[in-house]
Amino acid sequence: MKSVTALELRQSLGKVVSALEAGGEPVLLCRGRRPVAALVSLRDFEERFVEKAAAAERDRLIEQMDALARPAADPTPSVEILRLARTGC
Repeated sequence: MKSVTALELRQSLGKVVSALEAGGEPVLLCRGRRPVAALVSLRDFEERFVEKAAAAERDRLIEQMDALARPAADPTPSVEILRLARTGC
């Protein structure tokens, strides 16, 4: 993993961003000799955080809907009900 200091980042932000876009390898940001942050590509960020959060939210909503679902009094399959509604017969 490549590392840059805060001063190097300020002086060559464009170069660091271009390298991050091209290679996708995270960049460790150091203040002095101490690591303080990591820069990751947008693709990595979305894969690791955004998509996971969305999947967790979808799973939570599905669980809520399943908990609210009640068995139908009419055992007619929904496909049959839709066919009847479309044809009127």
